[in-house]
Amino acid sequence: MEWLLHNGEFIREEELTISKEDRGYQFGDGVYEVIRVYDGSMYTAKEHIDRFYASADKVKIVIPFTKDVFHKMMYDLVEMNEITTGQVYVQITRGASIRQHQFPVDCPPVLIAYTKTVERPVALMETGVQAKFVEDVRWLRCDIKSLNLLGNVLAKQEAHDHGSYEAVLHRGETVTEGSSTNMYGIKDGVVFTHPANNLILHGITRGVILTLCEENGIPVREIAFTKTEALEMDEFFLSSTTAEIIPITAIDGQAIGSGQPGTVTRKIQTAFTRNLHIGVNA
Repeated sequence: MEWLLHNGEFIREEELTISKEDRGYQFGDGVYEVIRVYDGSMYTAKEHIDRFYASADKVKIVIPFTKDVFHKMMYDLVEMNEITTGQVYVQITRGASIRQHQFPVDCPPVLIAYTKTVERPVALMETGVQAKFVEDVRWLRCDIKSLNLLGNVLAKQEAHDHGSYEAVLHRGETVTEGSSTNMYGIKDGVVFTHPANNLILHGITRGVILTLCEENGIPVREIAFTKTEALEMDEFFLSSTTAEIIPITAIDGQAIGSGQPGTVTRKIQTAFTRNLHIGVNA
């Protein structure tokens, strides 16, 4: 049976008990993180852990472990479950307390982490996917990786119902990100992506991509662009921890560029794959 981490202790899955009054269950009052595992080691673990602590701080949840201790626990969890290619999911909630909207007093947070095997989406990275425009109706603190994901879930489902892999979210005419991804357009060799402000989550993979573009002489402009401009791009792609870099070949049935994964996207994919062994840290 799988090992889980629960409040600093490793337990078997069947031993896990969650209170009916946990605020994560009742309010989505918590934050989470997903760390990719390649060859048995966590990729960009420091960056993910830093973001986890930053998200918790923004919602005023105190994680009761130092980052070094937490990092070691994640490492041990991966090793105990013998994960080779997969991910670590971790979340912390404000804890269990009588149901009331204001923060409870003297309520210890509840932290849970688990692993699972997840293969690289090699076929999708090669062929590309279709996407659909969906209005971005989420709250205005998308920079916090919170458990409040209903807006994201509804957007992903709408895309799925129309035969698309992902939703391209937009506020009015402005493209923001995907339901669980960051979005990028490429025009005349320049990569465009929404600036990392409160309207998007600054993805860890997004940060790696921006660095790789700089290292490989690919110009980047972190600037908002419109739905019309998105459809006029030469290439389009999405990124996330689990999806890595997947080309988008059409949005709302309209082909982007040639309707095939483009050369700049391929160059970024190649650079990312080469970077995997560099960014892996236990």
